[in-house]
Parts: sequence; structure tokens; C-alpha cells
Amino acid sequence: MNMGNRHEAAGARADARAREPFIKPSLGNALGYCLPLAVLPLVVAAVLYGGWWIAAPAVFFLLTDTLDTASGIEERNMDPKQPLESELFWYKLFTWVWAALYVAALVFALWQILVSGHLAAWEALLLAVVLGNVARLALNAGHDLIHRRPAWERRVGEFLQASVSFPQECTEHIYVHHAHVCTPKDPMSAPKGQSFWRYLPRSIAASLTDSWRFERDRLARRRLPVWHYTNPFWRYVLEALAWHALAYWMGGAWGLLIFAIICAVAIFQLRVVDYLQHYGLQRIRLPNGRFERVQPHHSWSAAYKLSDWLYYNVQRHSSHHAAPGRLYPLLQHCGSEQAPQLPGSYSAASSLVMFPRRWFRAMDPLVDQWRAHFYPQIDDWSAYDSPAFAARPDSFEEIEEILASAPRLGIWINRRPELLDSLQRREFTDIDLPRGFGPDAEFEAIARRGLARVYWTHEMGAVEMKERIADHPVQGAREMAEVARNGSNDKGFQICVHAMRGNLSPLEAGKALGNVAEASVAAVLAAVEEDFPRRSRSGGVAAALLGDLASGEAAPGAALEVLLLYEGDDTRYYEALCRRFLAGLRVLSRQNLLFAPVPRGRQDRPARSLADFLARHRNGGSADELLELTRARCVFDSGGSGMRERFDEARRDILAHGAARGALLAELREPAGGEVEPGLARFEDMPGGLKDIERAARFLQLKDAGGGSDIAAPAAASIFRQAGESDRISAASAQRLAEAANLWRNLRGILRLVAEDGADTDTVSAKAKAVIARGCGLDDFGALGETVEETAADAAACIRDLDNAGAAAESIR
Repeated sequence: MNMGNRHEAAGARADARAREPFIKPSLGNALGYCLPLAVLPLVVAAVLYGGWWIAAPAVFFLLTDTLDTASGIEERNMDPKQPLESELFWYKLFTWVWAALYVAALVFALWQILVSGHLAAWEALLLAVVLGNVARLALNAGHDLIHRRPAWERRVGEFLQASVSFPQECTEHIYVHHAHVCTPKDPMSAPKGQSFWRYLPRSIAASLTDSWRFERDRLARRRLPVWHYTNPFWRYVLEALAWHALAYWMGGAWGLLIFAIICAVAIFQLRVVDYLQHYGLQRIRLPNGRFERVQPHHSWSAAYKLSDWLYYNVQRHSSHHAAPGRLYPLLQHCGSEQAPQLPGSYSAASSLVMFPRRWFRAMDPLVDQWRAHFYPQIDDWSAYDSPAFAARPDSFEEIEEILASAPRLGIWINRRPELLDSLQRREFTDIDLPRGFGPDAEFEAIARRGLARVYWTHEMGAVEMKERIADHPVQGAREMAEVARNGSNDKGFQICVHAMRGNLSPLEAGKALGNVAEASVAAVLAAVEEDFPRRSRSGGVAAALLGDLASGEAAPGAALEVLLLYEGDDTRYYEALCRRFLAGLRVLSRQNLLFAPVPRGRQDRPARSLADFLARHRNGGSADELLELTRARCVFDSGGSGMRERFDEARRDILAHGAARGALLAELREPAGGEVEPGLARFEDMPGGLKDIERAARFLQLKDAGGGSDIAAPAAASIFRQAGESDRISAASAQRLAEAANLWRNLRGILRLVAEDGADTDTVSAKAKAVIARGCGLDDFGALGETVEETAADAAACIRDLDNAGAAAESIR
């Protein structure tokens, strides 16, 4: 019978026997819990005789694991309300006896291994592993003892925990694990999909750090210093030191090694059980921000009789969390309707834990069944399963909203959960007003939009952002690049969330993101120049953003294209400085929400002197290079050098008289390549789509170069409006083309927020579709496809008719 069938049979038997009478507390019924004592004589024989006797304790565990299923199951319970304290004496006695005999056996074993000298090194090492396995029984007994009311029993349990150098578990288990079980705040609760090997180091480290943090905070609430004598860590350290001192006294460094192996094996076994007890189970976040109360269904349960005897009813973990102070014989078995059942015994599950793929294959379907059975109202568990929730559980509502409404942004919060912290700052909360503050939802939405637009498109410009970045104390350009990256991530994330919620249109968000880009790039370049000592007072450097970042149409993942020019006699100095600039920009672009990473060693746009730059474009240059200059905006120049003005003058001159101007105009006259089927996913390439609109706008811009327009990097919509105002095209065509340009930019911006490149928008969630529609100024996603097709057809017709508006746009078809 496989594990799944055994699980089903066990659940059926549990339901059938649910009406059987309670177990009576008695010596006869308590004798089964003497089973752990049976291993101690085998341990004594192993350390006395060595050799094959070392296998005896190992065979004991193998036999008990093998016979576990054969011994049958026990679903009957002892009535937790009926037994008197005196009736439980035998059950208590057996844990006291185990504690005393185990300590004696461990000391005796260490003496035989380290002092008597009759065992070989390999025998000592094997015995250390065996003793580590025996110690897990001590940890089970200690676990029961630390939950008891009498202080002396808790101290005995504490001493047993210290025998494997893990006494802080007494604090962590009681005050952290039981308080936060099945939430991300409990490192001992393994989330779905986390392997045991990833869980192990984190849980061990957290046991120490979380317990220390709890005791520190508890003392702080009492206004006591951390070194106050009531801090239990004094006891923990002394108890652990006592065991280590004993091992060192007996065997020196060799003794410490043997004792370390014992402790490591025991802790490993403890963490195996901790991992499987709550794997994949999650307490639900309530509307009030709290997690639901712990229920029996938040622990995996099993009912194998032999394991219950050997491990003091640890399989009845569901009952333990429901009533933590309940003595182990009073723990109740919870059937399949109350708690999820392991597909076999704890011993079998512990073996499966070692192999993550097999573990996931066996357990993840059961986790899914658990979710469907106990929480049928929840359809989407992605927020609970996300790394962002594991790192920032208090931001669950924001995580759930982002993952459902903007999956691409969700990828970022899973990579960098600290981005969620920016949503708690007043810069965001003062704008994104809470629900319910106004008379109705429409009033509230208008207020949020108004505040967001005023702040991000007027109050918080590039200059103000540069001042914010400059307020951070840094030492060196690399630190500045990290500060600027963190700042651009935080502000960029806030802007994206505003766009997701409809507080900013994608076009408005693009302008704000462009300001973020300018401020962060300028701050990094200024810091690099400050680190690079000047050799001459003459000359200077200019840096210009290109493309969407320059025209204020930025979206997450924008290409960080920068043109670097210099002026001065020391060519080697400026070339070296520009290489440093590129290195600083590479640091800025790493793990940056706004920028695509700048590849190392990129030389597609080498730094040039301003004179060489002008000569290149007057005498030759390529059409692609000239096209880049149609959207180029200087964002940094050396202080007082006048390079910004000279660059702008050179750019205007090149656009009006560059050698490649004719070739570029000829390219822009030609319509886009082959026919493309209309549709939402192909809005960039379809006739009248984004590429056609940009082609027409750049043609008009180039034809008017030198005609008075002084916008450094105009967006397509502004070019069309200006052309309409100057009567180069009809006002109606200008208006329709500008509206098409804005729609394509809004659609592109919101898709970069919501979907991965090339993703099918029909497959995204309903909430994501609503975000896409709202970003394009529509209420219904279903109407967006028709709007896209109508706009593209209208724009294509306008582009074909531009030649009737005059010589400014002749031959564009």
C-alpha cells in the first residue's frame, strides 16, 4: 500500500472510530511512553564495546521506523477535561525519568568516548552521530517540559535543550513560533515551495536572532537593560558552556568536535520535524490587518501509535498548537475534517524531506487540497506564496493588489521587497488618500488624481529630486550611484503604483519617471567628476539622455542611452573621465526598476569631443545617429563650462544641416515594412501604430529644424500640435495625430507596467485588464481593442494625407 492509500485508510478509520470512548489515564496506558528508555541500554552497550554494537541504537531507530505503520494507528483521545493531576503522575514520571537517565547516559557516553581510550577515532565519530539521533528524543521530552507550568520542570526542559547547544529554543519556540506560526513572521513555518535545504540555515539562524530580539524587547518594555539578570540568555549561555566545558575537560579539542557533531545531528533532526509540521500551511490575513487565530488545520497531523509513544505524541501537533499548555497524553488526534493528514508517519515524512523534488511531488498537491477544503473562498494564493509577502507580511494588501493588477511590477516587489517600504512614507501616503475620506468614490478618485499630478508633474521636478539626492552623505561615486539607484527605485515604484491605481496617467508617470532619470544620472555623473581630479581649468563635459528618457515618455525598464561629449585639450583625461561615467551608470542601472542594465564594455556610442561630433555630422554620420538627436536632452554639464548651451546649439545645427539629414528624411518618408494585422498586441507595428506615428512626427520635426522650435526632445504629440498651430498641417489632423500619439504612449506605458514584453494581454487577470483600460482612458477593457483599431486606421489615414497639408510632410504614406 503506498503512502497516499495509507493516508486515506487512516483518515477513514479515524472517522469511524470517532465515537469510541476516551482513553483512561492509567499506568498500563502510560507504559507505551517508556519506549524511548529502551534505547539507553543500547547506547551504553555501544560505548562500552564499540564495533558492531554501535549499530544497535541505529537498528533500534530503523526498526521503530519500519514497524511504525505495522503497529497500527491510535485515533482515540484522553478526555482533556477529566483527568486529575494525580492521574497523570505516571505520564509525568516517565519524562522525568527519561530526562535524568538521558543526561546520565550522555555523560557516561562522553566519558567512554573521550577518556577511557578503548575506542578508535572512527568509532567515536560514528557514536557521535548515534548520540545525536538519540538526542532528538531528549529534545521531544524537553519540548513537553518547557510548556509546563512548574518552573522547575521548565528548567529541566531548558537543560535538555542546552545539552545540544540549543537552549534559546525555549524562548523562540514559546514566544515566537507559537505566536506567529503559519505566518511569514515565523521562520519555523516553511512556505510552500521552499525546500528543506533552504529552510535549514535560515531557521537555525532565526532561532538565535528572534529569541534574542524578543528578550531584548521584553526587557526594554520593563525599562531594563539587556544585560539585566532576568534575561534568560544568561542561563542559556551558562548551561551551554557547562556542556562544552565538560566535553573540553574530557577530551580537549577532540571532545569539542565530538560534542559539536552530537549537537549538529540533533539540531538537524529537530529542524526536519519543524519543517514538515507546518509545510505550506498559512494563516489568512483578516481585513483588520491581523492574522486569523491558530486552528487545528494549521498543522500536519498523523496517528501512528509507535511514533506517538517514541516521540511523546509529537504527531498530534494540531492539538498542541490549539492548546500549547496541554500535557502530551492529553493531546487530541484531529481527523481529516479538522486538520490535514500527512501521507504516512512522521518517520516516513522525515525521510522524504531530504529529497525536495519527491517531497514537493507528494506534498504540494496535498497543500492545494488543504487550501481548497479549508479556504474555498480564496481563488488566488499567489500573494501568500510570494517572496514579497515572506519579507513584508504587513504589506499584504499592497502585495495582493500589485500581483493581481500589475504582474510586471509584482516581479519587482518579489525581487526587492524593500520597495514596499516606500509606500509607507508620507511622500506617498499624503497623496494616496485612504478610502472613505470623501462623500463618494468618484470624489476621492478625483482628489487623489489631483494631488498626484500636482506633486509629481509640478512640485517634484528634476531639480528638487537632485536636491533630495544631494542631502545624502556619501563617500565616493560608487556610494552615490547606490544612493541614486535606491532613490530612483523608491520614487519610480511610487510613481508606478500611482499609475496602477489611476492617480497618474502613463503619460504623466512617464514625465515623472523622466525627471527621476535625469536627477539620478546627473547625481552619479557629478560624483564621478568630483572623484576624478581635474587637470585643466578649461574645457568641460556634457551628458545627454536619448530616446524615451529624454522626451519624458519613460516606462519601467527603459534603455539608459547617454551621449557623452567633451571639450578641452587634454583628450586622454576626458576619455578616461567618460569611461568612469559609463562605469558609474552601469552601477546605477543594476537592479534598477527604471533602467535596463547597461552592459559592460559597451562601445556603441563612444565619447567624442564636441568638435569631432560636429565635424562627423556635418561631413557624414549615419541616419540612425541623426535620428537619436531628435530626442536628446542635456542633463549634466561641468559647472560653469557652458557645455550645455554649446551642445544644444550643436544639436540644432546638426538637425538643420547634418549630412545625413537627406538620407534620414528619405527613410522617414517610406512607410513601415510589411502589413501587420491590427490588434492590441501589435499596436506598435500596425499601420497608424506607434512606429508610424513616431516616423511622421520625426519627419515633421526634421523638416522644421531651424524653424524656431527650441524643444530639446519633443514628444510626438507636441510636434503634431505645433505643426497644427503653425498651419503646416490641418488643425484637425494635428489633433487626431496627437490623440493617437498619446494613446499609443499611454498603452505602451501601462503595458510596461502590467505585462512582460510579448505577453498576451488576453491572458492577464481581470484586475490587470481594468488597469490597462483605465491607463488608456477607458472604463472597459473589451472596448480597448476596438479603440486601438479605430485610432490606428484614423492615424494611418492622416499620415497618408499629410502631403495635402503642404510641403512640410510631402510623400509620407
